[in-house]
Amino acid sequence: MSLLITIEDLLSGKIVEGERLELKKGWNPKAIMRTVCAFANDFENTGSGYIILGVEEVDGRPVRPVFGFNPNDLEKIQKQMVIYANLVQPPYFPRLSLEEVDEKLVLVIWVPSGSNRPYKVPDDVLAKQKTYNYRIRQYSSSIIPSIEQEAELVQLTAKIPFDDRVNTQAKVADLNFGLMREHLAQTGSKLYSKSAKMSVEQLAEQMNLCQGSKEYRFPKNVGLLMFSEDTEKYFPYAKIDVVEFPDGLGAKRFNEKTFDGPIQHQLVDVLSFLKTNIIKGKVVKHANREESDKIYNYPYQAIEEALSNAVYHRNYELQEPIEVRILPDSIGIISYNGVDPSIKQKDFDKGVIRARRYRNRRVGEFLKELRLTEGRGTGIPTIIKSLHDNGSNKPSFDTDDPDRRHFIIEFPIHGEFKKTIKKAGGAIGGAIGGAIGGAIELTDRQIEVLELIRENDKIGYREVAERLGINNSAAQGHFDALKEKKAIERVGGTRGFWRIKNR
Repeated sequence: MSLLITIEDLLSGKIVEGERLELKKGWNPKAIMRTVCAFANDFENTGSGYIILGVEEVDGRPVRPVFGFNPNDLEKIQKQMVIYANLVQPPYFPRLSLEEVDEKLVLVIWVPSGSNRPYKVPDDVLAKQKTYNYRIRQYSSSIIPSIEQEAELVQLTAKIPFDDRVNTQAKVADLNFGLMREHLAQTGSKLYSKSAKMSVEQLAEQMNLCQGSKEYRFPKNVGLLMFSEDTEKYFPYAKIDVVEFPDGLGAKRFNEKTFDGPIQHQLVDVLSFLKTNIIKGKVVKHANREESDKIYNYPYQAIEEALSNAVYHRNYELQEPIEVRILPDSIGIISYNGVDPSIKQKDFDKGVIRARRYRNRRVGEFLKELRLTEGRGTGIPTIIKSLHDNGSNKPSFDTDDPDRRHFIIEFPIHGEFKKTIKKAGGAIGGAIGGAIGGAIELTDRQIEVLELIRENDKIGYREVAERLGINNSAAQGHFDALKEKKAIERVGGTRGFWRIKNR
């Protein structure tokens, strides 16, 4: 079999993070099988792991030119791997691929995240008396989990990420052969040329997009999300809505454009639309120096990273689209549901985000292979740096604690492009801009809710949800946030009314 990316990309560390990659000079089944077990358990849902034989490493980096692997040893190692893979409980079989680099061959052991975790492996597969332990990945090491980690690993048995589950309502034939080959061409995989003579089923098997016996084989959700022509048939509202309010929220005039199809195409098309129609540049000259600066109303890299993260981390089980909201003085990206509960507001304030466990490990793998998103924990720092380099203010982050039912990131327009904007529906605009002023920071969605409350102070969550086109839990989350920020209060209990508070 062949990898889905090039060996150079794999060794570069830019697509596959160091914790998912292990380099070995030679064949050492004791250590290698422990690592296979750890990658298969995929404790943090980061995706496939790779072990490369024939490459030495220094400080976690490959030594180039590589040491090389003797291809005459391949058949022997394949036979041994079958024996050792059957020792894993339950049995787990990784995939092997010979790759050429630096005019030498190396052997890559590709370990996709297992569907039958948790896995145990002997501490020493060569010993007569075998002691079994679970293994998980911690940074760049394969360790025996603590008691607490072991309990958590066992609990993951029934928690295969949604994108890596099989979809019994579809057929492997529903995957599009051309879209799969398009991905391989873009990533430079050797499998692209080989796939020309394959069937859809054979290619899906090679790309780990299906699972099951020959007579009962089904596609995985990630395959239908990325490699089917009619994504919405299987996942209603798996789309991106771009809505522009040229006169501000509350005005009657707005423009809406929907992007659907394979999710990676949605992402690329929306980014292209924003780059062409929304993002503007300006040359700023300085009196005290000859050099001028090129600034943008919104730095493209920040928007790209935020939208890529929304596609990567959204919950595809919810029937809610990603929304890109364009206002005269900001751009907001809204996705459902919210961020992982392990991430706290202070993490956003520091600009250092690292999720405890990722939601869509396979979607993330494919987006990284396409270079549409970066490594783990780099999203927020990348966004903040690109805004800083452009001279823009920091973004704001909004999620409804503690339920985490939605997540909004909002980018303020660069000061050089900002104009005095009088929001339509002046009463509510005045209330926010004057009475509350700068004391309370509100998102655009919260301003919309306030405007509805101003129209009808007895309005409920359900009516707000219906008016705004969001689900009930999201609407309730906005009410909770407004109460927490002391922008509104409830008077008279359940039969009472809402009061917009002034300071």
